[in-house]
Amino acid sequence: MKELEKYAEVERSISKTFRGRLWGPFISSIKRYKLIKENDRIAVCISGGKDSMLMAKLMQMLHRYSEFPFEVVFLVMNPGYNDINLKKIKDNAELLRIPIHIFETDIFDIANSTDTSPCYLCARMRRGSLYSKAKELGCNKIALGHHLNDVIETTVMAMFYSSQLQCMLPRLKSTNFEGMELIRPMYSIREEDILAWRDYNKLDFIRCACRFTENLGEDDGGTGDSKRQEIKMLIKDLRKDNPEIEKSIFNSIHAVCIETFPGYKAEGKDHSFLENFEDD
Repeated sequence: MKELEKYAEVERSISKTFRGRLWGPFISSIKRYKLIKENDRIAVCISGGKDSMLMAKLMQMLHRYSEFPFEVVFLVMNPGYNDINLKKIKDNAELLRIPIHIFETDIFDIANSTDTSPCYLCARMRRGSLYSKAKELGCNKIALGHHLNDVIETTVMAMFYSSQLQCMLPRLKSTNFEGMELIRPMYSIREEDILAWRDYNKLDFIRCACRFTENLGEDDGGTGDSKRQEIKMLIKDLRKDNPEIEKSIFNSIHAVCIETFPGYKAEGKDHSFLENFEDD
């Protein structure tokens, strides 16, 4: 039997070995949340990590086999990566046969020059730059590689540290770029399955490109000593007693009972259960 090239091996692992853990949840999210429509032009945003590289390959395969026409652009923003990380992104894209479009920014320099919330500033600038470049390239959507664990960790973090029940949506209309949407095609894929796919194929992606944390290992998710890491470890501990804890949290955000909450916020306004409560 003729030996497959590496990119073909990776694609085969997605469609065969990890079909139920990666391809299935990916297609389920596309359909459930109506993430892609006919004639969409989608900027698939690649940071170079395991999540975005897998998303790029999934989107590439979907584009190839889709029954309706849509376009994809594989977009890599260079916010100021060091030479090693930038080379690794290029090498992996070539290995996986993903035709990337790279554009330059100085976001790391700007964010790292401030002492006030550099991570927040960096995230906002990166998102804005991706939207802007995607729109310039004629795209109407950007795709980000957030997975199921990102979703549930964000939900728990909001409750524990921001005093609110708030989660990460699978699709979101941009408020600053008219006609643009953000979609999250890997919304239902678990991080442990992404890691298993990476290790099965002996792939090596960048761990964390941030200048503050780029030396951290994958074992801690590249997040370091952060609130997200605390929540990640908490959920890991809870899994020992309840192996379905992640599934339970994920399912709960799809079954919110507003009628049981004393208060909630909608369209920027606070509401109380008393609005629909009739006193005797």
